[in-house]
Amino acid sequence: MSASTRTRTEQVASHRLAPITPDEITRAVAAVRQSGRLGERGWFETVTLAEPAKQDDGTGRHAFVCAHDPDRGMTMQGLVELAGGRLLRLDDLPGRQARITMDEFIEVGDWVRDHPLFRAALARRGIDDPSLVQVEPWAAGQFGHQEEQGRRLAFTHAWARLHEQDNVYGRPVAGLHLLVDLDRREVLAVKDLDDPPPLGPEPSNYRPGQAGPMRTDLKPLDIVQPDGPSFTVEGYHVRWADWSFHVGWSPREGLILYDLAWMDGPRKRPVMWRGAVSEMVVPYGSPSEGDYRRNAFDVGEYGIGQLADSLKLGCDCLGQIHYFDMTVHDLAGRPTVIEQAVCLHEEDDGILFKHTDLIGGVDVRRGRRLVVSFLVTVGNYVYGVYWSLKLDGTIACEVKATGIVFTSGMRGPGDLAYGTQVAPGVQAHVHQHVFNFRLDMDVDGSANRVRELDFAAAPPGPDNPFGNAILHEGRVFRREGEARGCIDLARARRWRVESAQASNRFGQPTAYELVPGANALPFLTEDSPIRQRAGFMDSHVWVTAFQPDELHAAGWYPNQNPGPDGLPVWQAQDRDLDGTDLVLWYTANLHHLPRPEDFPIQPVVRIGFELVPFGFFDRNPALNVPPASAGTCCGHGAG
Repeated sequence: MSASTRTRTEQVASHRLAPITPDEITRAVAAVRQSGRLGERGWFETVTLAEPAKQDDGTGRHAFVCAHDPDRGMTMQGLVELAGGRLLRLDDLPGRQARITMDEFIEVGDWVRDHPLFRAALARRGIDDPSLVQVEPWAAGQFGHQEEQGRRLAFTHAWARLHEQDNVYGRPVAGLHLLVDLDRREVLAVKDLDDPPPLGPEPSNYRPGQAGPMRTDLKPLDIVQPDGPSFTVEGYHVRWADWSFHVGWSPREGLILYDLAWMDGPRKRPVMWRGAVSEMVVPYGSPSEGDYRRNAFDVGEYGIGQLADSLKLGCDCLGQIHYFDMTVHDLAGRPTVIEQAVCLHEEDDGILFKHTDLIGGVDVRRGRRLVVSFLVTVGNYVYGVYWSLKLDGTIACEVKATGIVFTSGMRGPGDLAYGTQVAPGVQAHVHQHVFNFRLDMDVDGSANRVRELDFAAAPPGPDNPFGNAILHEGRVFRREGEARGCIDLARARRWRVESAQASNRFGQPTAYELVPGANALPFLTEDSPIRQRAGFMDSHVWVTAFQPDELHAAGWYPNQNPGPDGLPVWQAQDRDLDGTDLVLWYTANLHHLPRPEDFPIQPVVRIGFELVPFGFFDRNPALNVPPASAGTCCGHGAG
């Protein structure tokens, strides 16, 4: 049966890599308030652990702070020494906009519903009860509209419930959008179609009892570990099999893996110093008024850590679970604990290896993986990020996307040039979920290089008389200016991170190889405003020289930023990459034309990648995995 243990933030001594605690947030907020730099209406976008150095420099823990003063229209960022609660700096950031917070998200909906023009537009559509209308203020983006410059903006979308328990996304209020100034709480413009499509005529519910009778033919499925799990947890440090790592967190990125290493007996072999979702953007494919602004940067504009779900045993996680609490905060800087924000558990991973020889000997070993994950609800969509560590040294990352597709109204089949009908009077537009992962690789140390590998058929001739020869060619990225590329199926392209110092018993550099999964390219034109802001989507792989403050693929402040920023700007420095401390960035593009089967709630779709050891070990490192017991495996061992 399922069971759980838990790491609580307030009960853990602050290791330098551990997530920020409630007490530390309170101290950091007090230091900023006492400085007098933040006005009475000032609020806090982010208070989190400042990125720790790779090597402990003895300076202790610090908090990174981002605050916003609406009276000045100014975003600020600073640094607080946590031990003494001392503000070290707080700098104005002219032209930068803080993220849209959940507090703002809720508050805007409340006061927009009372606006007379909004209520009149609802009444024209036959909506008599505004309390049943959900208003979501999306980041307004940056499209060069002169009247919008210098303001902190949001652009609203609306849906109408039939009753309080109704699926709100089933009835889009088509053609009604408000442009609002968040600092001044002012409606700048109401965009309303003269002849809007009617509301969807039927409910689109999915909860038990709402969508028909539940099936009764599924028997219970339990995960049983009578001796308990094989991992050990001390605070936020985890050991499992030969793996060691620290669980970290930020309100922007959510789960961070720190100091991921393979323990070769007493020898610690580093693989990756830091791994996290760096950014994601969801551009929608309809050019119509109101739709072209749909391009959410869910990490940089909203914060997937701030919006993380509190996970439930037996529902989000099944088996012998260890949970980690994480601390975030509200606009006032008051700490809030997300209980059970991160799930840690083991899963069966199928056959690890098997062989049957000609004399009848059978040897089969079962694989398993350690999974560390979190889920986040961002408006209509839900994303789960799952990191897996395997017994053969493989690191895998998978994103599972579910929730409810973003719905729009429609009049008839002629409205479906950019979408699919998913219910009567309701369509969902084609879109992409473009994730970028920042992988700070330290394969056997910080001195690494990246080799791009292509395969090709050898030319016919005396050296290839039967046409079956396959060549593999590689080039090392020497400088940043050449260090990017896209998946090429015709060449089976992949990328290898090699140690510049360590080698295996064959004299080859120890290495890890990036094996991409499903992917796509952007369909936005190169000069589109969204692509200018999200330049990371142009390539699947980027390599940059390590800099501790280069953490986010679209830059630190993508909200209303015209771009370019982030990866294209950093890589333009053309820094040396050969034998240096470097960062591998991977862009995974989940292309989605919604199906009727994706509504009223979307089954999980997946995208991800693997980091596979290539010469990191001298032989298969999983030979020490014991066979399954004779009671559960019908044949193993020689004989």
